[in-house]
Amino acid sequence: MLKIIADSSNTRTEWALVDGHDVVERAFTTSLNPYFLSRREISHSIRLELPDAFFKRRWEHVWFYGAGCSTQDKMKTVEQSLVAQFKTPATVNSDLLGAARGLLVRDSGLACILGTGSNSCYYDGTEIVKNVAPLGFILGDEGSGSSLGKRFIADVLKGIAPRPLSEKFFEKFSVTPNKLMDDVYSSPLPARSLAKYAGFLAKETEDEYAYKLVYDGFMDFFERNIAFYDYKSQPVSFVGSMCTTYRTILERAAKDFGLTIGKVQTTSMPGLIEFHATK
Repeated sequence: MLKIIADSSNTRTEWALVDGHDVVERAFTTSLNPYFLSRREISHSIRLELPDAFFKRRWEHVWFYGAGCSTQDKMKTVEQSLVAQFKTPATVNSDLLGAARGLLVRDSGLACILGTGSNSCYYDGTEIVKNVAPLGFILGDEGSGSSLGKRFIADVLKGIAPRPLSEKFFEKFSVTPNKLMDDVYSSPLPARSLAKYAGFLAKETEDEYAYKLVYDGFMDFFERNIAFYDYKSQPVSFVGSMCTTYRTILERAAKDFGLTIGKVQTTSMPGLIEFHATK
């Protein structure tokens, strides 16, 4: 029987129409975080952005894993939108459970997200059994794109970042200090804006300042999140844009922290397909 699997981060949603292990159709739409979108807006995005193939019949089930799906109320908002659009039973889970199942499938272990936001958990092979609160980009999300972006932009505006690097940054994005402030404080999705600017550092890691900023961000993530798990007895796996973009720095920080890295993936989807093919 065919089913739909969706993995929604703070940046985008990846969709797969699958038959067992085989992907029949794949698509990408905008993020469907229920903290920022109403039920109507989520339904609108699904209907207008997905290919017609996703609406041609009633599927066996829709499995949705999403950022912002952390309370029953928010999960219900997304579930109602999915059922209304696909006319199919739907189950909504957090993006963290999606990351754990995507990384570890049915094995137990430590799984982490390092993308626009960050999170971590101990997973028993089916469900999450321990989680250190991520707290979002204002109070937490250490090592994430939004956290690194916030630090970098603040350093640029305060004159702390090296001047040549700041000048290159302003030239690349064609922005002024006032535009940066407006983009962060007036944006409906400030974490996404900050993560976008953090991506600038990817090609600048030979600069000592840029390298240290990313390294320190990963060390903060380990110290304020991973340290609360039994990380020395098992590898830690990661999924997301930050852990793959800055993998070399992640590996150096992990070694210095005494942590063994397991898997490092850009997306959870391959593992989610495997998990639900055998469910």
